[in-house]
Amino acid sequence: MTLKEKIIANFEGKVVRKDLTGLVKGNNPVPIYVLEYLLGQYCAIDDEEIINAGVEKVRTVIKDNYVHRSDSEIVKHKIRSAGSHKIIDKITVSLNDRANIYEAEFANLGLKKVPISDTMVTENQKLLSGGGVWSILTMGYSHADDIDMRWVIIDLKPIQVANVDLEEYKELRANFSTEEWLDLLMHSIGLNPEYFSRRDKFIQLSRLITHVENNFNFIELGPKGTGKSHIFGQLSPHGVLVSGGDVSKARLFVNNTGNKIGLVGYWDVVALDEFEQEKGSKRVDGDLVKIMQNYLANQEFNRGKETYQATASMAFVGNTKHNVPYMLKHSHLFESIPEGYIKGAFLDRLYMYIPGWEVRILKTSVFSKEYGFIVDYLAELMRELRKSDYSPLMDGKVKLDGSLTTRDQMAVRKSFSGLVKILHPHGELTDEELLEILDFAMEGRKRVKDQLYIIDETFTKEPVDFKYTILSSGLEITSETLENANYRAAIEAQDDLQEEDEQQKERKARPALDLKPHQTIIKDNQTGISYKKLFGEYLAGATSITLQDPYIRMPYQFKNLMEFCLMLANNKNPEEIIKFEVVTWNDEEYQMDSVRYLEELQENLLGLGIEFNFRLEQHHDRYIAADNGWKITLGRGLDIFEKIEGQFNVANIDQTKRKCKSCEITYLRI
Repeated sequence: MTLKEKIIANFEGKVVRKDLTGLVKGNNPVPIYVLEYLLGQYCAIDDEEIINAGVEKVRTVIKDNYVHRSDSEIVKHKIRSAGSHKIIDKITVSLNDRANIYEAEFANLGLKKVPISDTMVTENQKLLSGGGVWSILTMGYSHADDIDMRWVIIDLKPIQVANVDLEEYKELRANFSTEEWLDLLMHSIGLNPEYFSRRDKFIQLSRLITHVENNFNFIELGPKGTGKSHIFGQLSPHGVLVSGGDVSKARLFVNNTGNKIGLVGYWDVVALDEFEQEKGSKRVDGDLVKIMQNYLANQEFNRGKETYQATASMAFVGNTKHNVPYMLKHSHLFESIPEGYIKGAFLDRLYMYIPGWEVRILKTSVFSKEYGFIVDYLAELMRELRKSDYSPLMDGKVKLDGSLTTRDQMAVRKSFSGLVKILHPHGELTDEELLEILDFAMEGRKRVKDQLYIIDETFTKEPVDFKYTILSSGLEITSETLENANYRAAIEAQDDLQEEDEQQKERKARPALDLKPHQTIIKDNQTGISYKKLFGEYLAGATSITLQDPYIRMPYQFKNLMEFCLMLANNKNPEEIIKFEVVTWNDEEYQMDSVRYLEELQENLLGLGIEFNFRLEQHHDRYIAADNGWKITLGRGLDIFEKIEGQFNVANIDQTKRKCKSCEITYLRI
C-alpha cells in the first residue's frame, strides 16, 4: 500500500490534496486554514470527479461570499437588496460600555460598531482578542424607521472544525511508520518531503511545538524566503502572527484603559514576525521587555494592580544579517534581533532556537501536491494535545547532566514533549527514536546557552555541560550544535589547505598515531566532512584495500568513488602502490553501464599508483577493509553527501562544503 493509499484509508474526510488551495485561492488574501476548511467540505476524498466539482463549488463560495475590500459596497448592496446575505470576513468585537453592548468591526466589509449578541460573544470569546477571527456570517439589513444601526448579524460561525477525536487520531498513528508519519506531516504543512532530509523535516515540524505545548518560548532566525512565518500565520485559527514592530504592552498583555486583555489571553500561539533590528526603527519599550520576560518565565504578567495568567506560547521569527561563520567569529547568533531584547535574562527564557539558516529557500517545486491533513483538523488536534505532558517518557531512559540549570532542563523537557506529541502522539517510540528527539531538543537549547556565554558574562561563572546518560548502558552523550561542529571543521579545513603545499613538497615518515576503535555519527546537513578526514589516517600505510558498497550505481555515486580513489592517492607517498578492489552491484539491465564506468576509472588510476580491480557481486554489508588492521563499516557506503544543487557550486570541488546525509561509521581493529 502506498503512503497516499494508507493516508486515505485511515483519514478519509480529514485530508485534502494540498495543491487544491492554490487552485481556489487566486489573489484572495485568505489564510490557508480558511481555504482548506472549505475544501474539506467538498474535496476530502480521492475521486477526481468529486474533487473537480468540489473545487468549483469552493471557487463559487469564494466568489459569492468572500468579501474583497474593493467590492465592499457591492456586498453591502447585496445585503440591503436581498435582506440577508452570507459572507466570509474577519471580524473583531469590542465592548461599548457606555451603550452596554458588544460591537463588531469587519476587516474587509468596512463596517464598524455593528451590534452583536451577547450569546455569540460568549460562545466565541476569541472575537474579543483584537486579532480578528475569520468567520462565515449571515448579515441582515433593516429598513425600519428610527433605528441607529441598520446592519444585523443574524448568524455567525467561526471557521474551525467543530470537534475532533484525539483518541482515534492516536490509534491511527500506530498504523504508520515514523518515516511515513513524518512525510504525512510534511505534506500537511504543504511541503513535499522528497526534498527534505530527516533533519530538515525535524526543523520544519519543530515550529509546531508552539501549537502543542503551553507556554513554549521559541525563536527561529535565518535567511528570507524559508517559510518561517507560514506556520504561525496560515496553519491554525488558534495562532496569530503580528509584526514585531507593531507590538505594545497594551496589544500583547493588558490595556489599562478599560482593563482589556491582550493577545496572549486569547490565542494559543502569539508569533512576532520580522523580529529584527532595522535602521531607523523605534526604540524597544523597556517596560514591554520586562513584562514579556516575566511572562516567558512565569506564565503571568502584571498590569496595574492585577496579575494575569495565560498559556499562550511565544514565537519570535526574524531574518539574519550575516552568515553563520561571521556571527560565530565576530558576534553571536542573536545579533539581528532588536537591541532591547539582547539581554541575558530575557534570552535565557527561550527554550529552543531553530537554525533557520539550514532551511532551504522555498521554491514552487518543494510544495506538496499530495494528501495531507486539513490544517484546521490538525490545528484542533494540536490544541487538544496541549493538555498533556509527554516529558515523563524520558524518565527511566536517560538522566540529564546535573550541571544543567532548572531552566535548561525545563527547556529540554518541554521541547522533547512537544516533538513527541507531533511525531508520536500515541506515546509509542523506540529508544533510538527517543534519543533522536532528545538530541534535537538538547541542541535547540544549547544554541541559546552558547550565545548567553558571549552576551552576558554572568553565565560564564556557572557553565553547564549539555550531556545526558543513557541509563540502560551508562553511556554518556554530549550534545553539540551543528553550526559549531561545522565551523570548527571549516577552520581545520582551512588550516589543512595552508599546510598542504609543504606536505606535498616533503613527505616524511609518519609518526605512529594513537587511533582507537570508535563510532562517528554524522548528522543531516553537517558540513566540514571529507573522505580524507574520515578515512585518511586509518588507511595510511595500507597496501591492499577492499571497498564493498552495493550501491555504486548512479553517476554521482561513481563520482564519489573517483574522489575516494583520489584521496587514497594523495594519502600515500608517490612511489607507493595500493591494490584497491571494489565489490559492488547493479540491476542486470544496467550492469554494462557499471562495467563501462569502472573500466574508465581503472584506466585513469594507473598513473596515480592505484591498481584498481572490481567485482559485481550482490552483498548487503558496506565496509572498507585494509591490510593495516582496520575495518570501517559504512552505514551509507560512500554515499554520505546530499545532492549538490547548481552547476557552479563550490561544493562540487570541495567535499567539506557539502551537506551530509545522516549516517554512522564504525572503526574496528581486525
